[in-house]
Amino acid sequence: MFAALVAIGAFIQIPVPYMDYFTLQFFFVLLAGLILGADKGAISVGCYVLLGLVGVPIFAAGGGIGYIFRPSFGYLVGFIVSAYVTGKVCEKLKASYKNYLLACLAGFVVTYAIGIVYKFIILNFYAHTPATLGVIFLSCFPLDMPGDFVLCLLAAGVGLRMRKSGFYLS
Repeated sequence: MFAALVAIGAFIQIPVPYMDYFTLQFFFVLLAGLILGADKGAISVGCYVLLGLVGVPIFAAGGGIGYIFRPSFGYLVGFIVSAYVTGKVCEKLKASYKNYLLACLAGFVVTYAIGIVYKFIILNFYAHTPATLGVIFLSCFPLDMPGDFVLCLLAAGVGLRMRKSGFYLS
C-alpha cells in the first residue's frame, strides 16, 4: 500500500511561484517508516523504486533503468534508507510527537545526505558538470529542504495519530 502512496505522492505536485514544484512523496516515505516500521517501510519504498526502474512511469519524471543516471535518483535511494532509519528510530523510542519528529528528522538527514552525494557524483563524474557539494547543498534551498522539513512536522503528527488510533502495522 505504501509503495502506491509514495507513487501517488510523486504526482501530487504543489506549484510554487517562480520555482519548480513540490511533491508529497517524502511525506509518504516518512509515514512508511513510522507506520510499517524499519524493515517493512524500507521494503515498501524499495518496491516503489524497483517498479520505477523496470519502467513503470511512477517517478516524478517517468521511469526506466536510465533513471539511475539522473542527478536526482540519489534521493530515491535515500528514500529507501530514510524509511528504514525513520522506522528504526521510531521503534526504539516511546510514541510521542517529539520522538516521531526526531525519527522524521533522522530520515530527512539521511535522504539529503545520500541525495546530495549521489548528485555530486553524477554531475561531476557522469555528466562532467563540475559542482561542489556546497553548491549542491545550497541548491536544495529555498524550496526543497524547508518544504520537506514541514513534511516532517506533518508526518510526525499524522503518524502518531494513526498509531494512537490503533493503525500501526509494525
